[in-house]
Amino acid sequence: MDKLTSAQVLESGLDDWRLLAQALHARFRTKDFASGLRFVNAVGEAAEAANHHPDLTLTYPLVDVKLSSHDAGGITQRDVDLARTVSGIAREQGVAAEPRVVAEIELALDTADLAAIGPFWAALLTGDAGAIDGDDLADPNGRVPLLWFQHTDAHEAPRQRFHLDVWVPHDVAEERIAAAVAAGGTVVDAGQAPSFTVLADAEGNRACVCTCLER
Repeated sequence: MDKLTSAQVLESGLDDWRLLAQALHARFRTKDFASGLRFVNAVGEAAEAANHHPDLTLTYPLVDVKLSSHDAGGITQRDVDLARTVSGIAREQGVAAEPRVVAEIELALDTADLAAIGPFWAALLTGDAGAIDGDDLADPNGRVPLLWFQHTDAHEAPRQRFHLDVWVPHDVAEERIAAAVAAGGTVVDAGQAPSFTVLADAEGNRACVCTCLER
């Protein structure tokens, strides 16, 4: 299936879901662990029937669901269809969705020489120096956040090389930025908003609040 654009995903009416960096995310609050397990089992049966399988995380009293089509490199119609099915199961079982609380962290590292440093970080984080795909270092076993390498010019003057990309729902970004500013931060660059906004703490350490909009 063809990969959908961010706009197409947002127009799909998936009220229980939010598109973050690489996938559709949903959080469902169950009444207890047994209810969560019952919900996961029902989702698993639906996934088998659709021959399309989400990532499921069961904790007490939450179930997190993540959907993407790896063969297409993003979100496709089958993800949208399965998301609707999962939401239907949640309604039938009386499980409430909490879409505004989902979030995702990615690490970004400036480098002028990916070939020189990439294998080191891949080996350190995953144990496999070859675990690099383009500009991304992704752990296939899902143990660590995605690290991506941001190409930059060579430089000798000290400056921040690492920063966090904090992916939040598009309808949460403004309040998250406001909360960070109220807590002592500053907006460094909003020129690419709402795609991403660069913030800094009181000592100048930077991070980006990212959304799926205008991507």
